[in-house]
Amino acid sequence: MLIWVFRLMAVLLGPVIGWFQVSRDAMGILVGVGAAIFIILTEIVMERVSLTSVLFGVIGAGLGLIFAWFINEGVLIVHDPRLSAMVKRYSALIYIVCTYLGMIIAVRRQQELEELDRGGLTKKGALRRGQDVKVLDTSAIIDGRIVDVCEAKFLTGTLVVPRFVLRELQEIADSSDTLKRVRGRRGLEVLRRLQENPEVPVKVLDRDYPDLKEVDAKLIQLAKELGAKVVTTDFNLNKVGAIQSVVTLNVNDLANALKPVVLPGEALTIVVAKEGKERDQGVGYLDDGTMVVVEDGRRVLGKKIEVVVSSVLQTSAGRMIFTRPKDREPTAPH
Repeated sequence: MLIWVFRLMAVLLGPVIGWFQVSRDAMGILVGVGAAIFIILTEIVMERVSLTSVLFGVIGAGLGLIFAWFINEGVLIVHDPRLSAMVKRYSALIYIVCTYLGMIIAVRRQQELEELDRGGLTKKGALRRGQDVKVLDTSAIIDGRIVDVCEAKFLTGTLVVPRFVLRELQEIADSSDTLKRVRGRRGLEVLRRLQENPEVPVKVLDRDYPDLKEVDAKLIQLAKELGAKVVTTDFNLNKVGAIQSVVTLNVNDLANALKPVVLPGEALTIVVAKEGKERDQGVGYLDDGTMVVVEDGRRVLGKKIEVVVSSVLQTSAGRMIFTRPKDREPTAPH
């Protein structure tokens, strides 16, 4: 609300200042209105630019100015009248070009400059397309199993946490909803544990895409630019990544792939924990959480029994195992 008050003040004061400071006619009012619009547009653009990018842009522009000054002074030392006259004529243009190039180069190469400042270019190297890079989604961080996967050394390369993912994580941690707040804080704790793992480097990448509103779209765009893979637990992000030719690594798929294989006729020992949906059914669970449906299991609720696998059903939600008590003969076909 306060920002709109400032914008309104700029719109109102602009014409007034133009009237008194520029000229007391329509031209002065137009100049004031134009200045107010320019200020508001600049403020809107700067709101979407990170502070780090602004600082790098200012530093780059300053270095460009210094370089332009050296060019002018170097030409004067040569004492060539024609060259000196040409440089003096285009002096302003030289300053503008060098300042602009310095600013653009600093902003575009921000990641490499950050690595250089930390000694990263000589140690691990900056992020470049084609390297082994995995971009972490918010869901994968909150899920937490990514820590175990990394500690087991099944995940290699550099893990990248974009600034917009970190921002979303912080917003969840600051939510008024208790469940969301707990999930967000869990995600921040998981991220801290990942950073403490010396085997897998974790980098926070200060890159954003203001024209894209959805975090999933930003992740896909970043993965395309880096030639990286996206680590997630979001099934929909899997589909979007496949459509746009971005490889996604779903932690749920890995967990399902690592579940023990059971075959029809194999014996299991489980505790019948609750009643099933169908009549006389009981339901138990394996150590990995796989649901086991027991025919005629309602009569042994709360007991540990031996069962025989009848069939296995793989669904999008996971795997279900249908069994019968070992002491019961299979139903003969009619």
